[in-house]
Amino acid sequence: MRTNSFTLDSLLETHDQPFSIINADQQIIAVNRAWEGHFALPRERRLGAICCNNPSDCRHKRFFQTLEPYTGMFSETLGSQEHLLKVRGYPLLDVDGTVYLGESVLTVGKSASMTGNPQMVGTSSAFLNLKTKLQQAAQSNVPVMLNGETGTGKEFAAEYIHRQSSNADGEFVIVDCTVLGEDLFESELFGHEKGAFTGAATVKKGLFELADGGTLFLDEVGELPISLQPKLLRALESGQFRRVGGTTALKSTVRVVTATHRNLSGMVKEGLFREDLFYRLSVFPLEIPALRDRVEDIQELVEYFLESFGQRDRCVYRMSGAALQKLMGHRWPGNIRELKNCLQLATCLCNKHHIEERDISIMRRNEMPLKPGMVERRGQGSATEARKATDMNPLEAIEAEYIRSLIDKHQGNRKLIAAEMNVSERTLYRKLKRLNVN
Repeated sequence: MRTNSFTLDSLLETHDQPFSIINADQQIIAVNRAWEGHFALPRERRLGAICCNNPSDCRHKRFFQTLEPYTGMFSETLGSQEHLLKVRGYPLLDVDGTVYLGESVLTVGKSASMTGNPQMVGTSSAFLNLKTKLQQAAQSNVPVMLNGETGTGKEFAAEYIHRQSSNADGEFVIVDCTVLGEDLFESELFGHEKGAFTGAATVKKGLFELADGGTLFLDEVGELPISLQPKLLRALESGQFRRVGGTTALKSTVRVVTATHRNLSGMVKEGLFREDLFYRLSVFPLEIPALRDRVEDIQELVEYFLESFGQRDRCVYRMSGAALQKLMGHRWPGNIRELKNCLQLATCLCNKHHIEERDISIMRRNEMPLKPGMVERRGQGSATEARKATDMNPLEAIEAEYIRSLIDKHQGNRKLIAAEMNVSERTLYRKLKRLNVN
């Protein structure tokens, strides 16, 4: 697997979810190891393929017309199997200015951890207290709400509850509430009958039905539009639903676990979240501690991740004491996800599988170079957060830095910047707005 530059090629493997890079001809030019493992297919069968199964309504073709990021759920045949995929696509800019599409995908119903029996790693008092509460939650059958910052491992905790519960033999089905708009909600959650609407060529089971006898994990439930919340509440209270276009009432018995980084009780007071749904979901609330509150666990987490990466890469990764001390001294605003991504990048940068301090790329506010998502205010010597670090991936950060270099080169002349990037001024404006670059 080689892409057109070291930058894209090395950062490709920092994604722990299946990830593809697609060119303007809608051909797949690279996939990562996580993609191979997730779909149990060799990457050679994927490279060079035209990636869309529906040329008349191709999301990849639309992307290269607009260069707008997208998220959604799509049906796609890989190998001999049809999969319902959660997809996130966004532009990648190579060092030579070429625009590619980066697409992360995950099969609905399969956890991002992609492990059959997730392990809980840590020995700190904060972690052991959490693990005890997760085990208590697993033994009950009441709805559990996981609260915590982005990157603390809420999905991992939800899967742990599922594996320890009486529903462990059923499916662990993930519902990403951030992609459920008005047009997708009922079809994705409850399914549809053949001919229910244009494009409904077959009967499709919804996520609620797929989770029957298992666990329904509503991730980022605070992002669900309030107009859709009554429909979810009715299904949860009665266990009954109808597919779109159907007349028969179906029933599904599911264990419900939700997660959010928002203050839902505050949203209830502001009228942004239904009070009855909030109390329906938060019978057993649990707070997931931030990594900075369990610093004692960092060394054990590092050993766990490096062992996991070593099994994936068929090697043994080792780390120097200085590198570990650098990790221990960081505050980890992105929590465990940030730590894991940092280590994945380090495995790409290190020499002979030995990670030194120079291979650890973490940025400190006001102490080190600007981290991804930070924009320097010229003449003031300070930095302000343009986008949350969790909202900007490393490749978007590279794109933002590239555009800033062109702004300096052409003294802010949008026409010249757009010409050098080979995009329209309108597209450049959208990219500036999306990346929050002035």
